[in-house]
Amino acid sequence: MSDFLHVDGLTAGYGQAVVLNDLTLSVNRGETLAILGRNGVGKTTLLETLMGNTAVKRGAIRWLGQDITRCNPADRARRGIGWVPQEREVFPSLTVQENLQVVALPGAWNVPRVFELFPRLLERRGNYGGQLSGGEQQMLAIGRALMTNPQLLLLDEPMEGLAPIIVEELAGAIRAMCQREGLTAIVVEQHPVLALSMSHQAIVLERGSIRYRGSSGDLSANPALLGELLGVASHRTTSPQPPAAH
Repeated sequence: MSDFLHVDGLTAGYGQAVVLNDLTLSVNRGETLAILGRNGVGKTTLLETLMGNTAVKRGAIRWLGQDITRCNPADRARRGIGWVPQEREVFPSLTVQENLQVVALPGAWNVPRVFELFPRLLERRGNYGGQLSGGEQQMLAIGRALMTNPQLLLLDEPMEGLAPIIVEELAGAIRAMCQREGLTAIVVEQHPVLALSMSHQAIVLERGSIRYRGSSGDLSANPALLGELLGVASHRTTSPQPPAAH
């Protein structure tokens, strides 16, 4: 069991609806975990539950050795869990720099480091959040989460709806902050080979339970298994992104 993040027998959902069923997993410090699966299997719900936005029926979430199952989202953020939702939720009436500064907490990540990771944001630092493209807003959403100096970053489909050139840029930045900077992350991503290239470990969800868990490198090297797990044709699991070195 990991002392960093451990989920034990978690059953959770929204109201009376159960989405996750008896789910157990661990994430070690410095690892990146990819969460894969078809639409509607509980990937986003898992991140929402880790952030405290769902109703937990049974089980426990332990973070840095403490039970946070009943902690609210603000408390989890203060404890070091960062969140980049699908909706991005940048502040449209604040500039890029103001979006970053308004959430800043003490730590290694500051405005210059975010601009180093995302040079496009440096170029747009005086633009309002509402003036940015979708890709730039996603960069800003990730940069804003980094400004809280999290120990764990949750990324919910960061590449959704973005042009291929922006996907490559964002994927490179995520690899840099996880592999070079050592940030721990959990990534939900619809592009499986891309997700595997950014991660150390992977799980595949099916109907709210874990169908597969293992090394991202092993799964990436077995496209037939990956296609079977995701229930898609093999060409759907291909990606121009190279697998990461593990």
